[in-house]
Amino acid sequence: MDLNDFSLLYPNIETRQAHYRGEDRPCIDALVLDELGMTDMLRLKNSELSEYFTMDPDVISYRLEVFADMLANPSISATLQALIPILGDILELRRLEADSGDVDSYLSSMTEIELYISCIDLLASGFSAIKGKLTSRAYCAFAERIEELAESEYYKELNKKLSELTERVREIRSVTIGVNLDAQLRPTEAGVLSINPEPFRSGDVIEKILRLNFKDDAYTCIASLVPFGKKHNENQKTALSLAFNSAIGEVYKSSLHSWKKIVRSYVLDNTDFLLSLLGEIEFAVKATAVLESLREKGCPLCLPDIRPMDECAFNAKALYNPSVALKIEETVVENDLVFDEKARIYVLTGPNRGGKSVITCALGLSQAMLQLGMFLPAESVSISPVDAICTHFPTGAEDTIDKGRLGEECARLDEILNLISAHSLVLLDESLSSTGSFEASYIAAEVLGGLSVIGCRAFFSTHLHELAAEIDGINRRAAADGGKPIDTLVAGMEDGKRSFKILRQKPDGRSYARDIATRYGLSYETILNNHTHK
Repeated sequence: MDLNDFSLLYPNIETRQAHYRGEDRPCIDALVLDELGMTDMLRLKNSELSEYFTMDPDVISYRLEVFADMLANPSISATLQALIPILGDILELRRLEADSGDVDSYLSSMTEIELYISCIDLLASGFSAIKGKLTSRAYCAFAERIEELAESEYYKELNKKLSELTERVREIRSVTIGVNLDAQLRPTEAGVLSINPEPFRSGDVIEKILRLNFKDDAYTCIASLVPFGKKHNENQKTALSLAFNSAIGEVYKSSLHSWKKIVRSYVLDNTDFLLSLLGEIEFAVKATAVLESLREKGCPLCLPDIRPMDECAFNAKALYNPSVALKIEETVVENDLVFDEKARIYVLTGPNRGGKSVITCALGLSQAMLQLGMFLPAESVSISPVDAICTHFPTGAEDTIDKGRLGEECARLDEILNLISAHSLVLLDESLSSTGSFEASYIAAEVLGGLSVIGCRAFFSTHLHELAAEIDGINRRAAADGGKPIDTLVAGMEDGKRSFKILRQKPDGRSYARDIATRYGLSYETILNNHTHK
């Protein structure tokens, strides 16, 4: 396997290069991820989540295989999780080398070799135990590559060479220093005379008594070297340490020469191969952890039926919001949701805190998870990729100084309308709440008509109950220009209580007010009855 061709997230070099060129990347920015709750649900350290979104069905299918293997074999996540800090240590070592300019350091090279061997030993041990259970193209190829590395003659020779050199270094217990002096007893040059397997002895009287040996020999110190005295600063101590390391490097120069050939021709290439996967490995581990947490809570997860983008398909059974499911103790409410020939756009109305925002985000999260290649939060989903996910949610960061809040909302809507296509998904949650219902309904009707003509999928959750009465008129107007149909949804109430179930029906704004009034004893009948019986 060519190291440059392998990826956990892309089936071949062509799809990966297309992604790097931006050809398969949907427009899903950090604000969208924050508003949907995905940033908190799936937070990465070594890369940005937005880097991994794709529109390519082949890439999505390839990743679904990866997650299927990881869900079926939890030891993969455990192995890769243990690998991440080792790769982080290699990166830090290289950074320190680059900062110091000492990229040929013997000791640093040896440390990187030790870290590399730790990586291969860890991976070989982890994947050899499950090799026969793997089904994904990615992990079958990865396990095969690790097995090749671990069993290669190069690797065996590397372990042998490392053992020899580390043993030689670890045998060093002291260094004999020679210093030449001029006529005024000033040091003129200094050097290492020998590297010794024994530490020198202090020469203190107490130590001689304890040893019962008063003779002087080559390992008895007669005076301390000044940089290690109590009154000397850290810079002086560091300078001496660097001088020692440099001298040791000179002593092992012949070994170092052959060592560097091994490092440059073999180890660095294979270490670079693993380092290039660090971001992908972290994403796969973190995303799998999210899926495993959902499964542990008893939430359904499904392999999506990926439809062509031109179908603009979305048909979900028992869809739920995974971000909410991970935060609550009780069972999360599930809903069916389908975009079909009768509805490319939905207007969802209902009582406050009735689940409108939750289902809006559930739709967005399921679409985003698809385009990361993850299993979806539902019993079943038939779904097409989108070229953009755009959100228009309430925010406390509006630029209201010059435009005012309504002006800022309208400016953001205009940006969305200029960005999207028929293959986009637009999510609007309580948009235009900064103005009165008359102005908000008028602007909302204009926006819905525009979205209808563009032909994108859209979901508008709103407090504007009266807007529903205008849907038929909006549909007639947009149909003349080839617009797609708009339908209505209602956040349900049962016995005056919110059910959080989403129903496909015409809303009755008065029914919500009536249910709430009845619940709190504020209906005319209740007031009259209570007053009569006083």
